[in-house]
Amino acid sequence: MSNPLARLGDTGLYILEDLGWMTNFFFQSVLGIFKRPFRFSELLRQINFIGSGSIVVIFFTALSTGMVLGLQGYYSLNRFGADGFLGSAVSLSIIMELGPVLTALMVAGRAGSAMSAELGIMRISEQIDALQCMAVDPYRYLITPKFLAALISIPLLTALFDVVGIFGGYLAGVSMMGVSPGAYYEGMRSSVTNHDIWLGVVKSFVFAGLVVWICCGRGFFVQQIRGAGFGAESVSRMTTQAVVLSSISVLVFDYLLTAVLL
Repeated sequence: MSNPLARLGDTGLYILEDLGWMTNFFFQSVLGIFKRPFRFSELLRQINFIGSGSIVVIFFTALSTGMVLGLQGYYSLNRFGADGFLGSAVSLSIIMELGPVLTALMVAGRAGSAMSAELGIMRISEQIDALQCMAVDPYRYLITPKFLAALISIPLLTALFDVVGIFGGYLAGVSMMGVSPGAYYEGMRSSVTNHDIWLGVVKSFVFAGLVVWICCGRGFFVQQIRGAGFGAESVSRMTTQAVVLSSISVLVFDYLLTAVLL
């Protein structure tokens, strides 16, 4: 189209259509939870893939993040003679923000990209169409187990991140920089409340839903997305788009949830 206004309108209509596909995709995936037979063995397989398979990357990400927070926190607080508050600063930063956000980003990069590519290949090879021809609901069969597995795995991975990250801050602040262990633990105990923990839990569930929804949706609708291309090229582009969109969504919703629930 040569008319800029027409191009703008066409783009707007496409965005609305895409949102319609994704909204329907979300509700169909959730409804699959209540349809029988439920694929419990597939749910366990996805929990193993998303959860167990991400433990190593979450562990090292959390340890390095906690140690960096411990060093930088000590450097900043020691200038004001407040290094006793290091435990409070590290624990609150990890539990409320860095734990849920970095866990979701790591899972999106590792497991979300794989789910998007898997569904994209199934779509271009007409395996999903074959399921529909056999009267098998592709949402219940393919998406629902991934959705539930993410809702179970990502909050647990976030809890692991929190524990390892706080321990990393302890290693850096107490073992390396000489902060009092009692002051570290007391600062953490006195500053972290149930509301802070609850905020981190809510974020982890929301981020889990966002990651699996966007990553699976991009792969599922790979042939309907404008500019995706054809064949293997379309799968590679949509996998990249899935990771980028899910990561941006996690960061945007992190701000929104913090603004609403803090």
